Amino acid sequence: MAQLYTPDDIHQIQQDIPYLVETWNWLRSSLAKPHTDLGRIGPVCPYMPKALNLNSIRLKVIRSKNLDTQEIANIVLKYLNAFLELEPTEPEEAIYKAILLIFPEVTHENAPRLIDNVQKQLKPLFVESGLMLGEFHKHNQTPGLHNPNFRPLRSPTPILAIRFMVESDLPFLISAEDLHCRVRYLEAYLKRFKDQFRNEDNFSKASQALALAKASVN
Repeated sequence: MAQLYTPDDIHQIQQDIPYLVETWNWLRSSLAKPHTDLGRIGPVCPYMPKALNLNSIRLKVIRSKNLDTQEIANIVLKYLNAFLELEPTEPEEAIYKAILLIFPEVTHENAPRLIDNVQKQLKPLFVESGLMLGEFHKHNQTPGLHNPNFRPLRSPTPILAIRFMVESDLPFLISAEDLHCRVRYLEAYLKRFKDQFRNEDNFSKASQALALAKASVN
């Protein structure tokens, strides 16, 4: 049966459409395109062009007015299993799917506190599930991997993005300041790619970094 809409549904859709369109345009015009400050060739997000072609990105506007960090975290957690069940599920194409949770009611001023803290709180659980949880907002200060003066995680509206971990994510895991988190991340990374490493250097770097982190913790 085709989707049926109530008047309340239509009102909510009308409220959400501007943010959905804005985010969709940002994906196509920013993440899916090269940038002069990126520091390497290719699009800002290497997976975005194919993800758009596969139609494997889902967007959701989250109404979060007056919600605190834990309440927002609880909302985001509901999408972990939902992401795993979404098509495509075949490994070769599943790496191109993503869920983008858009938070228009989180102000730009509060985004570093709310969005970043939720990402930091939930990242260990997501990583141990083979996923990555990325934080995007206007004031994001995370530098690019190839140019420390480039800010690739800046978006017009605060966003938390869920996607599968890929082998090239190692720099995002190995740089965790908290040693206990670094151990958890690297153990999850090595478990996920154990016999499937395309780049043996990544296996060596992850193994060495894990041994060093464990020694430092002890």
